[in-house]
Amino acid sequence: MAKPLKFEFDGEPVVFEMHKVDRSRLYGFKELEVIDEHDQPCELTTLADDGKTLIGKGGTGIGYVTTDGNWIDKSELQAVDLEGNPKTPVPSSFAAPIKLDQKATLEEYLNHNFRLIYMLKQETVSEKLHLALKEGAIFKFHYSYRGGLEPDAGFMLMNDEHETFFLVGDSTSVDYKGLQQAAAVAEAEPSDDTEAGDLMDFGMI
Repeated sequence: MAKPLKFEFDGEPVVFEMHKVDRSRLYGFKELEVIDEHDQPCELTTLADDGKTLIGKGGTGIGYVTTDGNWIDKSELQAVDLEGNPKTPVPSSFAAPIKLDQKATLEEYLNHNFRLIYMLKQETVSEKLHLALKEGAIFKFHYSYRGGLEPDAGFMLMNDEHETFFLVGDSTSVDYKGLQQAAAVAEAEPSDDTEAGDLMDFGMI
């Protein structure tokens, strides 16, 4: 079970249990196990650049180097924006209650690509929040699981069965491309030397 997520609505604290909704719960899942001639499970390994060294699981990692090729610790790195200004990290959404004071329109909600869906169960019941969701309100807020530089977009809403859901995603922009002016199509005039017998009779096919 995921960590409980705390909110604040109209001055009332509200705590939800988060239950992830994924494809395995909706459609089930299957696993593929590869075994050798001795019925022992096989493990994926990486072939090194020398063409003969096999690197097993856990034998590789990610490191950070400077432009000169020197190793550098991640704590020494500083994130900046496109203009070179330092970016301020956002805290984890589990560090403090999230205020539900912004509502989203249906169009704004649909203009997002969602990658995570959670069903929420209230640990502390708020009748005010339940009524607002039941009336069709969609609340939006920033969400970050561990904290980071860019928070995701979070939405809370209720379905027709009065079940509360929390969705995490990113806004999407759709650009329409097209001709500035439609090309004019001129109808071909029939030639005077076209005989009626030359026309195809589709009833003959």
